[in-house]
Amino acid sequence: MSSLEDVESWLGWLALTGGGGPIVPFVPTRKEALDLLLKMLDLREKDVFYDLGCGDGRVVIEVLKKFPVGKGVCVEVRRDLLEEAIKRAKAERVDDRFIPIHSDFFDVSLRDATVIYMYLLASVNEALKPKLLKELAPGTRVITLDFQIPGWKPVKVFGNRSGWQSTIYYYIIGESDR
Repeated sequence: MSSLEDVESWLGWLALTGGGGPIVPFVPTRKEALDLLLKMLDLREKDVFYDLGCGDGRVVIEVLKKFPVGKGVCVEVRRDLLEEAIKRAKAERVDDRFIPIHSDFFDVSLRDATVIYMYLLASVNEALKPKLLKELAPGTRVITLDFQIPGWKPVKVFGNRSGWQSTIYYYIIGESDR
């Protein structure tokens, strides 16, 4: 069993069902992982970037600072974290394109997304597959940190595949899910 599987098994008891879907603990994306993510992304003005379970908003905020995306959507069920994200977006002066949504990501429409980022457990990624397939257009990019989407084949894998927050999986709707 890999160390990430051990972590997921250990954290599994934290994946509670609430509001219609699993909730995972807040674990901030480390700067090194965020740097790797930003290096591999190629975003344009037409893109709409979503972070499901965005926590303190650091990923969306950095994407908005680096790329001219139309908007960055930060979906978070914990009000305290979302309020922190809103403060950070204002402080970084990206709040004009920062869309905070206080909700369970299972209850939020993803239809306008062109890129989805998720740092969620594989079990949650598995539970999200039907929603992603139903709501996302072919060509939409889905990016996960550390935990794959079971049954899908990543188009690209970035990082060293060992250790915590070191691997990014890049999926494309219509290709990876076949």
